[in-house]
Amino acid sequence: MTELKDTVRSFWEQTSCGEIYAAGGDAQQCFEAQARARYAMEPFIFPFAQFPQGLNKDVLEIGVGMGADHVEWARCGPRSLAGIDLTDRAVKFTQARLSQFGLHSDVRVADAEHLPFPSSSFDIVYSWGVLHHTPDTSRAINEVWRVLRPGGSARVMIYHHPSLVGYMLWVRYALGAGRPSTSIREVYSHHLESPGTQAFSVLDALRLFGRFSKITASIQLSNGDLLEGEAGQRHKGHVLSAARLIRPRWLIRRAGRRLGLFLLIDAVKWHAVVHSWRPAMRGGSACLDRFPVGISGTA
Repeated sequence: MTELKDTVRSFWEQTSCGEIYAAGGDAQQCFEAQARARYAMEPFIFPFAQFPQGLNKDVLEIGVGMGADHVEWARCGPRSLAGIDLTDRAVKFTQARLSQFGLHSDVRVADAEHLPFPSSSFDIVYSWGVLHHTPDTSRAINEVWRVLRPGGSARVMIYHHPSLVGYMLWVRYALGAGRPSTSIREVYSHHLESPGTQAFSVLDALRLFGRFSKITASIQLSNGDLLEGEAGQRHKGHVLSAARLIRPRWLIRRAGRRLGLFLLIDAVKWHAVVHSWRPAMRGGSACLDRFPVGISGTA
């Protein structure tokens, strides 16, 4: 487990996610360029994160990356703000970014499976596209639950299975390599970003967040599903370039949302819950409600 985590750390020490978009003159221009690209490709981050709700709250971000989202949290006036990342590279980027805009946060290198904070420390824990990279995702989510206060909110994006990205990778690295028996999950682990990357079904996610009292899950298409934006560290070549030209993006946006790579989880922590409620499917999302003890109505 430690060896895999070291491999994951080494991978992201080479290039932080989204770093390719940090183009421009001075540092501030680079950061602004990266933020523009990020939010143009992933506009659903803002309604999901709900940054203004951080006002006068204690907020933790797990996996700060280039720091774009962390700056948004800092701008919204939290009572306290903390951020962790497995890599020195991401921590330095985020600290520099905060400094550029005159903002402050406790940003440090730490492990999502062993958060360096006391229990019940935060009102909001946010993590975008990170916890599927740590070897023991279940343990990391239990850590999220531990550091949240009762009534606190976890807002977490993890990778979804099945997805169009998964099928494309399977065609390229399994079928195209003469190994059609290779599972899509194996392909994720070996060929999607850092080694060991995982993806989860909606039911998997509801189980992972089973200690929470209200869990809402929704699926979003990524730029990878649509073959938009720049390819990651491991995906270049003529086949990809040709696929970009013929990809029917309008049809995918219309009919393919259930096969998006992004699985967005919004979960609430309560003291004690009644464990008698089943997942209810609503279109492209699922919701598991459990009534908190002593409270009537929807949790």
